[in-house]
Amino acid sequence: MIVVNRFRAGDGPAASDELRRLLHDALDALRARPGFVDGDVARNLDEPDLWLLTTRWQDVGSYRRALSSYDVKLAAVPTLSRAVDEPSAYGPVGRDDRLDEAIPRETR
Repeated sequence: MIVVNRFRAGDGPAASDELRRLLHDALDALRARPGFVDGDVARNLDEPDLWLLTTRWQDVGSYRRALSSYDVKLAAVPTLSRAVDEPSAYGPVGRDDRLDEAIPRETR
């Protein structure tokens, strides 16, 4: 599972420096959780105030458990809550994998 979070730093070098520190702190907290595979902090080359935090997890359950851990709630969730409001969780898809089908749930 891949998680992609984008962030806007705001104006000025001080805002970017602060966001970079916060993103690396968040990544360190996530890295310590079971199921974490890899992660990176990156900065957009064309829009320097746009930042990216990507993480890769063994499965969606590992990611959800990481977010609910006490240490991550303290060290990462305040920063993650500043992410651009857009879908962030992705599942890898192979060339010939069958894609999930949207099937409405039955309501009672």
